[in-house]
Amino acid sequence: MTRLVMVVALMSVTLSVGADASGLDALLKQVREGQADAAKLNREREQRFLRNKSEQAALQSKAEAELATAKAQADQARRGYDVTQREIAALRTQLQERAGDYTQVNAAVRQLAGDFRAVAADSLVTAQVPERMAFLDEMASSSDLPSVTDLETLWFRLQEEMTEGGKVARFSTEIVDEQGVRKKADVVRVGEFTAIADGRYLVPGSEGTLLTAVPRQPGGSLQRIARNFVDADADEKVAPVLIDPSRGSLLTIEGEKPDLFERIRQGGVVGYVIIVIGLSGVALALGQMLYLERVGRRMRAQLSAVNTPSHDNPLGRVLGVFRDDHSAQDDDPELLELRLSEAVLREMPALERAQSILRLFAAAAPLLGLLGTVTGMIVTFQTITIFGTGDPKLMADGISQALVTTVLGLVAAIPLLFINALLATRARGLVQILDEQSAGLLAQRLEAARA
Repeated sequence: MTRLVMVVALMSVTLSVGADASGLDALLKQVREGQADAAKLNREREQRFLRNKSEQAALQSKAEAELATAKAQADQARRGYDVTQREIAALRTQLQERAGDYTQVNAAVRQLAGDFRAVAADSLVTAQVPERMAFLDEMASSSDLPSVTDLETLWFRLQEEMTEGGKVARFSTEIVDEQGVRKKADVVRVGEFTAIADGRYLVPGSEGTLLTAVPRQPGGSLQRIARNFVDADADEKVAPVLIDPSRGSLLTIEGEKPDLFERIRQGGVVGYVIIVIGLSGVALALGQMLYLERVGRRMRAQLSAVNTPSHDNPLGRVLGVFRDDHSAQDDDPELLELRLSEAVLREMPALERAQSILRLFAAAAPLLGLLGTVTGMIVTFQTITIFGTGDPKLMADGISQALVTTVLGLVAAIPLLFINALLATRARGLVQILDEQSAGLLAQRLEAARA
């Protein structure tokens, strides 16, 4: 700093070389004063630096002291942490030793609650007491030791499930009908097996708290049983009801079964033709059966009055051939035999009527069933060609047609065969009576001719 001042002074002297000698004393005085001021300034700066140095040393000493204090506190805290960790480990070990079987009890309770929750979610009783699902969820997911109250409540819910499983209960709750609409309904629950509301069978829905109507209700007698059971008086001790141990699976399967008219529709055009043939054959057979029954009654009545033949029955008409005027006592026996045979043959077409057409129907029905089987398999193979075999439901129409037509053909043919055999037997019996009576008349004529 002093050198800098001196350089400035020299520069000032250099700049003032041209000045007169009188100004040299002033310049020298000015330089001296400048040196004095610079020295004074330097001393002040040195003193200020030394004073700051002392302050920095004091601050450093203070910071070092604080650092030592902090290190001591950290060491103390670390030692306290280690001691606390050892105490925690010791307490945990002590807790495990003292808890003993309580941990296993807690795990067993959680497992029991979880298993029972799965059962309750598929139980019809849950729709009557839906609040138990929240308790079971909490018990199954809790990691704390169960309290005595929790254990008693769990025991109560288990006992409730067993007790309600043996009761027939009526209660009002919200159900979902076949269209998916929620509504209030009075439900009749038969143990854990069957639930009925408004004549509809119900199955457990979501989480068991909401009962759902079977999408397609079983028809026929099962539907009547449900309605009668719901409408039964409370005084009736016993009433029939459908029990589904699968809790809805069997009811759903039963509801999916097609009824008679749906089976007929599955047969297609061939199925309708077979049905027409079968019904026509049955109608013809019934008509012929009634005719033979009426003729049989009249012939049995005629047997009791052989001497007075009546033309309202075949036997009377055959006897009339023998009693007519043109059948005199002196007629040729051979000619009389021919006339009697002619009379019997004249009556046989009416007695054996409809048998030929029934045999035709009985033979055609299975063939039509085979035709339906072939066409159904063609439809099935066409579906497989277009859509593949990924979805069996797409092949159901063709397979149904193939099987239903076969069944319809057999169902139509087998009864027609039996009916035709019955008609043939009945007709042969009546023809046998005619033959016997005509042979008897001819024998009488021969005896009379010999006499």
